[in-house]
Amino acid sequence: MYIKKILWAIALIGLLVAAYFAYFVYGAMMSPNTAFNNEEAYIFVPSDATYLDVRAQLEPLLNDIEAFDALAVRKKYTTNLTAGRFVIKKGMGNNDIINSIRINNLPIKISFNNQESIEKLAGRISNQIEGDSLSLLNALTNEAFLKESGFTRQTLLGMYIPNSYEFFWNTSPEQFRDRMLKEYNRFWNTDRNSKAKAIGLTRDEVMALASIVHEESKEASEQPRIAGVYLNRIRIGMPLQADPTLKFAAYQLPEYKNTIIKRVLNKHKEIKSPYNTYLNAGLPPGLIAMPDISAINAVLNYEKHKYLYFAADAKKFGFHKFAKTLSQHNVNARQYQRYLSSQGINK
Repeated sequence: MYIKKILWAIALIGLLVAAYFAYFVYGAMMSPNTAFNNEEAYIFVPSDATYLDVRAQLEPLLNDIEAFDALAVRKKYTTNLTAGRFVIKKGMGNNDIINSIRINNLPIKISFNNQESIEKLAGRISNQIEGDSLSLLNALTNEAFLKESGFTRQTLLGMYIPNSYEFFWNTSPEQFRDRMLKEYNRFWNTDRNSKAKAIGLTRDEVMALASIVHEESKEASEQPRIAGVYLNRIRIGMPLQADPTLKFAAYQLPEYKNTIIKRVLNKHKEIKSPYNTYLNAGLPPGLIAMPDISAINAVLNYEKHKYLYFAADAKKFGFHKFAKTLSQHNVNARQYQRYLSSQGINK
C-alpha cells in the first residue's frame, strides 16, 4: 500500500508538472500576444538587422515581449533572422508570429512615373525598397551594366517603363536594376519592335521622341497627333524645334537651377546644347524625362496627317491647335503668346 501511495503521488506530481508545462507552452506559444487594434501590423527587417532591431519593432506591438524573447531563443530565431516585410495579424500567438516573420516575406507593389532623371528615379525607388538612393544610383549607372545592356547615361532612363511592379522590400539595388531590364525587354515585344522598325527608329529613338511628346501633352488622346507632327518634320529634314528640349537644356545650366520656365523665349533657343532641337537637327541624344506608356505607344501608333506645326490652345487648357502652314501656325502661336502676356507670364 505504501508503494502504491508513492506511485500515485509521483503520478499526480507528473500530471501537475505536465499540466503546468502545457499551460506554459500554451501561454508562451499559442495564446494571443498582440497589443494593436488593427487587423494587421507590419514590420520591416533590414538585411543587416540584429534581433534587438527586430525586438524594437515588435515591442510596441506585443503584450508580453519577454515571453516572445523566451520562445524566440528556444526556436533559434534570435540567431537566424530573415530580411523582408512581414505581417503580424491581430490575435496571433508567439509561435505564429515567429513563423510569420521567419518565412512569410511579403512582396510590395512599387510604382514610378514622370521621373525627370535617373537620379530622381533612384530617390523615388529608395522610398519604396530597402536600398538607399546612392546605392541605387550606383547600381543603375554602373558602367559595366551600361555596356552590357547597350545603354548610355543619356538613354538609360528609357529602360525604366513606368508602371507598378511587385518586389520584395529587401530587393537589392542590383536585383531591382536587373529585373527592370527584363521588364524593358518584355515591354519591347515583337509588335512594338516591328512598329519602331517601320517608322525607321530604334528603341532609344522612340523613347527619346516619346519623352518629348509626353512633355508637350499629357492628354493621351492628342499624343499620337503630336508624334505625327514630329515624325513629319523628321521625314523632310526639318528641325524638331521642340520647346521641352529647350527647357531641358536650360535646366542643365547653373543659372536655371531651382527655376521653372513657364514661357520659352528667344534666348532659350540660343543655348548651346545637343538637346537644343532648334539648333540641332534630328532627335536629341537621349530622353528629357520619363514618358508614360501612352506616349510611347503614341509614337509607335502615330497619327498620319500633314500637320507640321502646333501651338498650345489658350481656350482649351492642355490641348493644342495644329497647322499645316507656317502662316496659320503663326496666327495660333500669337494667340497663345497674347494669352501668356495677359496672365503676366513673361519668363
